[in-house]
Amino acid sequence: MPNHSPLFTENSSKNQFVDEFPNGISLYIKREDLLHSEVSGNKFRKLKYNIAEALDQKMETLLTFGGAFSNHISATAAAGKLAGLKTIGIIRGEELAGNLKSTLNQNPTLQFANSCGMRFKFISRSDYRNKGDQGFLDKLKEEFGAFYYIPEGGTNHLAVKGCQEILNKNDTEFNFIAVSAGTGGTISGLINASCQGQEILGFPALKGDFLAAEIKKFSFQDNWKLILNYHFGGYAKVDSELINFINNFKDKYQIQLDPVYTGKLVFGIFELIKKGYFPSGSKILAIHTGGVQGIPGMNRFLKKKKLPLIDF
Repeated sequence: MPNHSPLFTENSSKNQFVDEFPNGISLYIKREDLLHSEVSGNKFRKLKYNIAEALDQKMETLLTFGGAFSNHISATAAAGKLAGLKTIGIIRGEELAGNLKSTLNQNPTLQFANSCGMRFKFISRSDYRNKGDQGFLDKLKEEFGAFYYIPEGGTNHLAVKGCQEILNKNDTEFNFIAVSAGTGGTISGLINASCQGQEILGFPALKGDFLAAEIKKFSFQDNWKLILNYHFGGYAKVDSELINFINNFKDKYQIQLDPVYTGKLVFGIFELIKKGYFPSGSKILAIHTGGVQGIPGMNRFLKKKKLPLIDF
C-alpha cells in the first residue's frame, strides 16, 4: 500500500466487548470508527484502494456524489486533501446553490468538506438520478476536465476489496457478523472475508428491496441475510425511541453511535436478542462503520422538529 500520504496511516481496529445477555449471548463491536480521525470506518476502507488507483493513474482530481450531510462526501474531501488530490462533490439539491455561504453555515458536513478544498456542484434531484449514467459523467468531464470517478457511497470493486480487510484472523470466533448497509459495499466485503459457519447480517438504512441485487454483484458467498425491519421509515429517518436508545447506549457503554446507520444497527441487534433470534451461546460482532460526523447536522434537524437531541 502506498506510503506517500498520511491517509494511509491507520489506527488498529479493535473489538470492544459490549455486554452479555441471557442464554450466554455476547455482543462485541469492532471499532472501525477509530481507524482515522477524519476518514473513519467503512469510508477509510472504501477509499483506500480507490485513491491508490487514482494516484497510479496519475489523476489529479476525485469526483463523487452525495447528499448534503453525506459521510462519504466528508470523507472523500478529507482523503483527497491528505493524498494531495483535488476533490469535486456533486451534491443532491439544487436549492442549496443559491447562497453558498449560508449553506455552509447551516451544514457542518459541507463546511468541513469545503475547508478541505472540495468544490461543489449542486444539482436537482431528477438530474441526480442520472449520477451513474456515462452520458452524464461525460458532461461533467466537459465541465471539470479529467477526474477519477468514485460512485455515491464509494461502492465499487476496489471498495469491496478494502472492506474485506475489516475482518481478521481474530474474528473467526464470532457466529454472527452484523453491519448496517447503504450501498452494499461494506457487507459484500464482509461476506467475502467471512469464514465457514459465520452468518453475515445486513441492516439496511434505506427502504426497498434493491440492496440484495447490489450485494450479489460483489459477493461470492451466500451466508448472508438482510434484516429489513429497523430502518425507522427510511434513510436518515429517526424518532425519539431511536435517539433515546443512542443516548442511553453511549451513557452505558461509552460508545457513540450515529442515527443514520450504526444506531439503527445496534437497536436492531438488541431487539433481535430480546425476541430470541440468536441461538444460545451466540457471539455477535457488530461493525461500527463510523458516521458520527453527521450528528451535529442531524441535531439541527432534530431541534427544528422539537425532538430530543443526540448527545455528542
